[in-house]
Amino acid sequence: MNKLVLLYCCISGLALAERPNFVFILADDLGYMDLGYNGSTFYETPNIDALAEKGLRFDQGYAACQVCSPSRASIMLGKTPARHNITQWIGSAWGMDWNRNDPVLPVEYAWNLPHEDTTLAEALRDGGYTTFFAGKWHLGSKGSWPEDHGFMINKGGWDAGGPRGGYFAPYKNPNLADGPDGESLTLRLAEETASFIESNGDQPFLAFLSFYAVHGPIQTTEALCSKYREKAAKMGRAETRFKFDRRLPVRQVQDNPIYAGMMETLDDAVGIVMRKLEETGLDKNTVVIFTSDNGGVSSGDAFSTSLLPLRGGKGRQWEGGIREPFIIHVPGMTKSGSVSDVPVIGMDFYPTMLELAGLPLLPEQHVDGVSLVPLLKGGEIKERDLFWHYPHYGNQGGEPSSIIRSGDWKLIYYHEDGRYELYNLSQDIGEQTDVAVRYPEKVAELRKKLSRWFMETGATFPALDPRFDQQKFEAKMERARTEGMQHLEQQHADFLDKTKKPSPDWWGSAKDE
Repeated sequence: MNKLVLLYCCISGLALAERPNFVFILADDLGYMDLGYNGSTFYETPNIDALAEKGLRFDQGYAACQVCSPSRASIMLGKTPARHNITQWIGSAWGMDWNRNDPVLPVEYAWNLPHEDTTLAEALRDGGYTTFFAGKWHLGSKGSWPEDHGFMINKGGWDAGGPRGGYFAPYKNPNLADGPDGESLTLRLAEETASFIESNGDQPFLAFLSFYAVHGPIQTTEALCSKYREKAAKMGRAETRFKFDRRLPVRQVQDNPIYAGMMETLDDAVGIVMRKLEETGLDKNTVVIFTSDNGGVSSGDAFSTSLLPLRGGKGRQWEGGIREPFIIHVPGMTKSGSVSDVPVIGMDFYPTMLELAGLPLLPEQHVDGVSLVPLLKGGEIKERDLFWHYPHYGNQGGEPSSIIRSGDWKLIYYHEDGRYELYNLSQDIGEQTDVAVRYPEKVAELRKKLSRWFMETGATFPALDPRFDQQKFEAKMERARTEGMQHLEQQHADFLDKTKKPSPDWWGSAKDE
């Protein structure tokens, strides 16, 4: 252990054996409205709901970005994407596709987590913690994997942002040995984490369980698909499931049986880890954190879920793209059933965990995060503005944009044409009424704050694309409104059709033995 860290721990009075363990559970593409405790009646998530009831639930918790790699990097570094420059999901070649026809050219971005930064894992490791990682990494290629950034054990983390072999073995993952054919990847990662917890209970640890679920491809077992087909039928089938919003259709109904099966398996996996903590008695000294990296997929990809009343989802600039499940349980500190309405964001985990561990804060590293310990104790933190910067296109219909949230106000700046949208979230959580024209003074105030933040963080911006053809763009939008909508309605109706036989060619699900 670093001698200065050891001295600090002695002064703070927190002995090595007394320091809390950490289990950090990060879901992928899990939407704010996908959980039972947030009101979903179709998906079944009793284990996650129980964790929310036991800990402090942040109902205005946010990811650092509307797509995965930037958010994950911000958790690890305590910095906003504009500052660490991983502003897009790593591997996206969107800006290199010269056949695209969009108003602006996306900016270049970093493809690896920077080695000059001190990651959360490195800070805890240097403070005497054993550090373990399981699941999705997606923060760089070989040489920038979990073991290169402070994790002493790595089970499954590598370049890929999705499960290359799907959600059932064989996995095609160089850092995760295959189980028997058909083994669930989600359950396997939970079992690996539970095994680590059981074998490392005599010293403080960080177990970072980073699920690939519920990222596409959406896959489940036939039994679970059948269960949720029946449930959807009892709920009454929707005549239409999609509404066109700006650039793509957006799912309006939670009735996808494949995704629901994935949600149940994800919840079962969380249950495996929570039960292991209880069985070993480590639940009495283990902080458990649960969150997601971005919003649920309501448009683009698999169009798998609905996040209403929130607008949009993954990749988009509205609340559905950035508001997340955000739960922290600290034994002996958080009051059961407690809820906070204070806006918080992914960069806050870093300083919060250091303070809970009795380790010195690193303010020059986690410059964009604040410790949430006062809130965990029932107190307050200083009010602040939150910012987002995504100067890219994704495949979910999002537009290159930057955001500031100040109090109840949310201003969105669009890089394509310099326009602004203004919403009052306390009155319009669905962001249906743009009040920018009505409140020009508020727009001007927030524009100044956003401009100062751009300068402070060194944010980069897209340039106009001289090849852009407005006529072709409008034709593409019309196809999405007509042919695209018709295709989606038929495809998602088929998911509920009992006469359709599941097969890899249809939706990629593994079959039960």
